[in-house]
Amino acid sequence: MSNLFDLVMHYPWLPSLIDYYSDYASLSPLDFISEVFLGDHSKDIQERIFDLFKAAFQNLEQIDNYKIDRLNIYVYLILKIILYTLDNKIITNRLANLYSKINYNEMEKENEHNLYYICNDLKLNVLYSEEPWFYGKRILRDMIQHKETHFKIYYIDYLKLASNLKDEYRKLINNSLSNGYVFIQKRELIRLLQEFIRKKLLIEEMSDKASLEAFKKKILGIPKFKVLYDDLLTEWTKKKEEFQYTFEMDMEKVKNISDFYPPCVKEILKKAQEGQNLIHNERLFLVWFLLALNYSVDSIINIFSTIPDFDKKRTTYQVEYAHKKGYTPYKCKSLKTLNLCMAEKYKDELCLEGYGSKDPNERKKISHPLAYIRVKQYRSKFKKKLKKQSKDTNE
Repeated sequence: MSNLFDLVMHYPWLPSLIDYYSDYASLSPLDFISEVFLGDHSKDIQERIFDLFKAAFQNLEQIDNYKIDRLNIYVYLILKIILYTLDNKIITNRLANLYSKINYNEMEKENEHNLYYICNDLKLNVLYSEEPWFYGKRILRDMIQHKETHFKIYYIDYLKLASNLKDEYRKLINNSLSNGYVFIQKRELIRLLQEFIRKKLLIEEMSDKASLEAFKKKILGIPKFKVLYDDLLTEWTKKKEEFQYTFEMDMEKVKNISDFYPPCVKEILKKAQEGQNLIHNERLFLVWFLLALNYSVDSIINIFSTIPDFDKKRTTYQVEYAHKKGYTPYKCKSLKTLNLCMAEKYKDELCLEGYGSKDPNERKKISHPLAYIRVKQYRSKFKKKLKKQSKDTNE
């Protein structure tokens, strides 16, 4: 690509979209949809959007016939409008996951100059050098290799982009820095940009449902948009029917136990229920935790079915393997190291303050999520016992 104009056409999530394509990027959603769906390319645009959603519903990570042209801008803007109108977290997460991966694959093909332009347009403090920087050594097959890269990113921007990527190797302490800049390989920089794109498509939950319903009523009054909207919902309904069970049904079966889940588990289950992707350690911990509570393999597989990259065959193998090995869940200490502890986020009293013992002056700390459940169950039974005794006394 020769200039930023072409890059914006390729990547319409760039801020310069409003500068180069202000004629429709600045239109209101209703005016934009009305204009596009009356245009000559309406059918082509609708087909591309339908293909994107269908691929997302099928957990695909790429589309073979994905096109890069001027219509790509229309597609991106309409995607955001449709996701807002649907107001469905699972669909939104699946679509955002697919779209960000498509863009990741496209950016991998870019040369370093274009990648640098992309970072500049995003106002990221990224340094680029024609001559590579050498920042360390590694041993590969008994050979010493110098680590080198053309990119450095300011640590604050690095932390912002990597905030949702909790893999151990992404921690700042595990990366090489110089004068506040993190040395970063091209592929890792693209991975951070992929996460930025994914978050761009995520729609914040609407607190004002009345406004959403009013907008939906107006936009569904555009006939061609309503046809596309209804087709997408029909396709999603067919996909949902492939599940043997539902996440909600599984949770209802173990309601008495799930009420006692620690915040670390609640957070992962919440993300899964909303269709968000889970990092490797979140998946491992959830599987081991549920197996420790004697969940069936099928019920655990079903919980993972809402995740964007769900593969039933692969998930079945992994869960059955974990069941066979009898792995135990991470301790609280490990969860904190892995940034999976959610005690502070949930302001959980038991996690933060511990629980009483025989010595009234001593507080014991929770050291394991399974211990959290045992304490919660004990307290629940004790309260029921006191309530029963009070009732019997009054009678």
